Amino acid sequence: MTENIIDISQLFSVNARLSELNTYLQKAQDLAGEGNDVILTGAGPVWLYLKIAHALHGKARTLRYRSPVTGDVLIFDHSPF
Repeated sequence: MTENIIDISQLFSVNARLSELNTYLQKAQDLAGEGNDVILTGAGPVWLYLKIAHALHGKARTLRYRSPVTGDVLIFDHSPF
């Protein structure tokens, strides 16, 4: 499996806009790939993190949030046991 890191701040310039949400989601899905371990990081609005996490559910094997403060936080893990 591949580990793909998505820096949320790289999906938009200056401020994220709800009117561009579908564009951000498509970029994130393209960067995530299919069945990979994905890490979300970088500055961005909470609503964008939540929408991207929802969009990657069923597409990513695992999803983690990473920040200097929290370290890695597991959002979901769909790897086989």
